[in-house]
Amino acid sequence: MTGDGSRKGRRLSSDDIALWDGVTRTVRPLRRRPQTKADYPEAGERKAGSDAPRPVPAPTAPVRASKPKKPPPLAPLDRKAKQKIARGRDSIDARLDLHGYTQAEAHDALLYFLRRIQARGGRVVLVITGKGRRGASSGESEGGVLKRAVPLWLALPDFRDLVIGYDSAAASHGGEGALYVRLRKGAQS
Repeated sequence: MTGDGSRKGRRLSSDDIALWDGVTRTVRPLRRRPQTKADYPEAGERKAGSDAPRPVPAPTAPVRASKPKKPPPLAPLDRKAKQKIARGRDSIDARLDLHGYTQAEAHDALLYFLRRIQARGGRVVLVITGKGRRGASSGESEGGVLKRAVPLWLALPDFRDLVIGYDSAAASHGGEGALYVRLRKGAQS
């Protein structure tokens, strides 16, 4: 630049070109895009007398992340399906009894159990939570911790890929202390 603010074209020396090439090799783009060797030529690849400007690659459009598909809401078992299971006309593919488990152990055991049964092609399972202690000193009138926690867990994203819905079990299978859980079809490999 001159004192009056106008630009005067000047040729870069070979030292300036080498310095600029060194700087451009260390710069990384903010967004990932495929890089080719043409984007970063070596210092020795330029012709000695060539002052032609290097073509600048066009910026790539940002990739929009598509929203993951949400599974449909959990659906309770319909009355007929529940009756068939209770009367033994439809079989229960597996049972999981959570008595004696801590919340953390029960959560992990339930997730593992549902994944395993789904992989085997199971459709309906019985999860026994227990009813909780009667007359507990803490004043819990709603029943046990696992009885309240398991339905909440089944609505979590980890379980939504596995579970279609659930409903309380018939008296012959544990009543209020157990759940029938209907599973989605497993991914076919």
